[in-house]
Amino acid sequence: MKYGAELFGTFVLVFAGLGTAVLAGATVHPIGISFAFGLTLVAMIYTIGPISGCHINPAVTLGMLISKRIKAGEAAGYMVAQVIGAIIGAGLVLAIAKGVSPQFVLSPETFGINGYDVHSPGHYTMMAALLTETFFTMLLVITVLGATDEKAPSGFAGLAIGLALTATNLAAIPVTNASINPARSIGPAIYTGGWALQQLWLFIVAPLLGGVIAALVFKALKGSAKDVTKTKAAGA
Repeated sequence: MKYGAELFGTFVLVFAGLGTAVLAGATVHPIGISFAFGLTLVAMIYTIGPISGCHINPAVTLGMLISKRIKAGEAAGYMVAQVIGAIIGAGLVLAIAKGVSPQFVLSPETFGINGYDVHSPGHYTMMAALLTETFFTMLLVITVLGATDEKAPSGFAGLAIGLALTATNLAAIPVTNASINPARSIGPAIYTGGWALQQLWLFIVAPLLGGVIAALVFKALKGSAKDVTKTKAAGA
């Protein structure tokens, strides 16, 4: 059930988010696309969160693994399910897009593919793309870790995480078309091939690195908070 939930959740995220970019991007622009991803994530957190935790992002799953909130074998299964869901979601978007034009051209502008240099929406360099994807993914994953911590207020995690994804997309779309999720990048790249597959490594490595950094930073911050509490208790 958990793996099925992750597959379905990632499918919905890519179908709704990428679908908005491809089918309505010219109307809603980056702001609308960002909210499409963010609001879809909110919906999925409250829908499949009770089943799988609603990672629907390999970077989040890696952060959870490092934080010891999920076992290695289960994390691997989550990641495979997420990638499959993303491929199905991107395929459905492509099928719909071809309904208006059978010769639909796969490009960053038409299919929301992630890229850098000449394939970046703003022609940003590889290093700019790497920094963008790493640190905005860190922002998302650390929000997930904090909002789902046992001491966090209950019931608000979905809103916090969804808004974090919206914010990261708003900033990253001009640079890379906003991956922040390896599965989201793999989906459309599979159908595009060529340069999209050649540049795909960055949109796998950078978000995963961001997930690692987020887990380490959150662990350090939480450890510091415990030390402060102990110090206060000792001085009481």
